[in-house]
Amino acid sequence: MLAIDQKRNVVKMVHGKGMTTDTILNGTFQELKENQALEMTNEYLDFEIVEEEGQTKIEMSLNAEDVIYGLGENVRGINKRGFEYISFCSDEPNHTPGQKSLYAAHNFFMVGSPEALDNARGYYIDFGGRIKYDMGFYQADKINVTIESIDFDLYVFKGSFKDIVQQFRKLIGISYTPPKWAFGYQQSRWSYENKAVVQKIAEGFHENDIPCDAIHLDIDYMEDFKDFTISDERFDDFENFVKEMKSKHIRLIPIIDAGVKIEEGYDVYEEGVDKGFFCTDSEGKPFVAAVWPGRVHFPDFLNPQARQWFGSKYHRLLEKGIDGFWNDMNEPAIFYSEQGLNETIEWIHEHENDNLDIYSFLEMKDRVNGISNNIKDYKSMYHLYNGERVNHYDVHNLFGYNMTRAADEGFKTYDDNKRFFLLTRSSHIGMAKHSGVWQGDNHSWWEHLKLNIQMMPSLNMVGFLYTGADTGGFQDDASYELMTRWMQFSLFTPLLRNHCAIGRRFQEPWQFGKETMAHLRDTIRLRYALVPYLYSEFMKANLKGSMMFSPLSFDYASPESYQVETQLLLGNQLMLTPIHEQNARGRYVYVPEDMLFIKMKSYESFFDSVQDIFKQGHHYIEANLDETPLFIKKDQLLVLAEPANEVADVNHRELKGIAFIDEGIEFDLYSDDGITQAYKKGEYQLSTIRLYKENDEVKLEVHGEIESLELLIIHKDQKQEIIHYKK
Repeated sequence: MLAIDQKRNVVKMVHGKGMTTDTILNGTFQELKENQALEMTNEYLDFEIVEEEGQTKIEMSLNAEDVIYGLGENVRGINKRGFEYISFCSDEPNHTPGQKSLYAAHNFFMVGSPEALDNARGYYIDFGGRIKYDMGFYQADKINVTIESIDFDLYVFKGSFKDIVQQFRKLIGISYTPPKWAFGYQQSRWSYENKAVVQKIAEGFHENDIPCDAIHLDIDYMEDFKDFTISDERFDDFENFVKEMKSKHIRLIPIIDAGVKIEEGYDVYEEGVDKGFFCTDSEGKPFVAAVWPGRVHFPDFLNPQARQWFGSKYHRLLEKGIDGFWNDMNEPAIFYSEQGLNETIEWIHEHENDNLDIYSFLEMKDRVNGISNNIKDYKSMYHLYNGERVNHYDVHNLFGYNMTRAADEGFKTYDDNKRFFLLTRSSHIGMAKHSGVWQGDNHSWWEHLKLNIQMMPSLNMVGFLYTGADTGGFQDDASYELMTRWMQFSLFTPLLRNHCAIGRRFQEPWQFGKETMAHLRDTIRLRYALVPYLYSEFMKANLKGSMMFSPLSFDYASPESYQVETQLLLGNQLMLTPIHEQNARGRYVYVPEDMLFIKMKSYESFFDSVQDIFKQGHHYIEANLDETPLFIKKDQLLVLAEPANEVADVNHRELKGIAFIDEGIEFDLYSDDGITQAYKKGEYQLSTIRLYKENDEVKLEVHGEIESLELLIIHKDQKQEIIHYKK
């Protein structure tokens, strides 16, 4: 069946029985008549579809100059051409270039070239199982997509890259919007093991005058790693502890894992078994796997009743004053199943006296390493989905999505007007309306700082705006230099969380020595100064269905723009040029038009950050370790507020800024209450800053909530002046 949404210029193709993942919210598709379908087929469906042994293969041609954007959270660059990717949510901690899948399944991609900017194509495959994307890997001039089913929905878009993203994002609906405090700095570690340690961490921020809005609690806050429990030994009197932290302007964010411990007397386990809310095995018994607590059952999150049941459990911690959570291990990660463990142990016993040669030794290694996240285990688990018993493997990519959906729906039954903080590790595109994502268990590698940069626009394309990586890296040990440069990039990402693993170097800002701590403090204070601007750009992108972070090619048609992978456009105002290599005190950049180069060090020295106007072309820029280099686009400005030690105390009505003017500037600053869902009803404010020239004199107009504004104006001829506004 072919149908079209004429309002959005999108064609939908239902293949086989189709697939319902609850991704598409706002489509108004009308089935096409035979002659219309033929016309649309010629115009939109520029590919071949072949069914083969229960699978579907889609093949399309690639021109030599084509780039491929999309696939959300994945390895390699912004341009996905030249590699093979697998859409199958995976607990894969080693994000090396050879990995083909990470924690997410984001089945949206676009194909286009600098030669035909308005004639790109976008494709979304609405399917919950495994998909393989050969993006010009085995054949340089072909895309080959293999879907492990004949039942799916395919959406085809056309237009410019910007247009296609906007069409797609309007179909999937408005993205998750966190409370405004979530744009503040957040500290985390596996694990702050007891209340005294958390109190000491909070005191460290106070003593060193470093802003912080949240501390995350990893698995050790629980009793024996059981969801929705609190250890009385390590976190006694938890409700008053939460109040104590809030009195210090810090919220606690606990982790929730996907597996429910099998333990008699544990009410969540007993209720789930009694009500039949767990995934089952082939015999209809609750499926047994193992994660942090040992043996567990997995809630059947694809069952609406099970979702409602699990989502209501979050109320236990909400009632104690908790304002948000992070959902983890929800691919779902499986350390081992009983069957897999027993088979491996049996094989080792059978061969314990053997002289293992190279092949038998490698077989042993594969068997041991293959215990975790084994495809055989996923194929042994079943769901109740849309009233039918379905093998988990066929809907695997929907598990984490629906766990997080359960949490969000549970929040709404608790308070449907309040915004709660919610992050998840595993995700599918439809989940973008329920929560943000962090970019998984990365390493303290310079390569992963670069990957963080490249992932931001790819995630924005598929609707995830509230995102960022574990700043400094989760695994391995961060150097002072890596932490400093990573913090300079995370300065701009909506999620700014510093998170690391147990047994690794502590990564709180004061752990790197006085000089580095001073740099990090200045950068974090700059983050708080930027909150009004960053929150504004986030919300404008969300309400318009556009992107907060974009590749240069979205705005500039030059062939060079399509080659740039580590410079990003932020909103309409900035071009970010982060340093991402060890020992570098500068980098090469491509400037696609005349731009103002600045190097930020601190809020207090903001006006001194102005360096020079760079002409269009290739340049080398210098940036010492305490300097964050970036560019302000022509006829744009960047505004800051005075930093505070929590987001709630940042005054967005008193600002200062730098403007680069040629002809004139008009800039809207968005604000709302930062707490409720009222913005969805249009209850927000736009303050407008307008600069224009009159007889070679710059005039300033300010409308809205801004009470005072100090602007450093940089003219195209290098002339500088300061203009003041007071309401």
